Amino acid sequence: MATILPKEQLQNGYLFQGKDYGGVPISFFWMQLPPDEGPTLHVHPYDEIFIVLEGHATFTLGENTVEVAAGNIVIGPANVPHKFSKVGSESLKIVTIHPSPKTIGTRVED
Repeated sequence: MATILPKEQLQNGYLFQGKDYGGVPISFFWMQLPPDEGPTLHVHPYDEIFIVLEGHATFTLGENTVEVAAGNIVIGPANVPHKFSKVGSESLKIVTIHPSPKTIGTRVED
């Protein structure tokens, strides 16, 4: 039997933790961000996949900074500090995929 979850039932309305659904080996954030908002610099012990659904984002991945538009996928390597934020006036809709039943991260800056 399939499990169907409305987005509103995710943790805080945007976080899916696979461990809460029978140990699914994936977790993700499904976000819509206002201008200049996004996570602070942090690292994960696994690669993170970012799917930019709508808008533009600036990504910092280690020493590199790139601007990415909707329709692109960014892969952030494991153990590389990274962050992103919305750029411009249009909405940023993004899904970040964590290949882990629970998101694991360590902040590098506040």
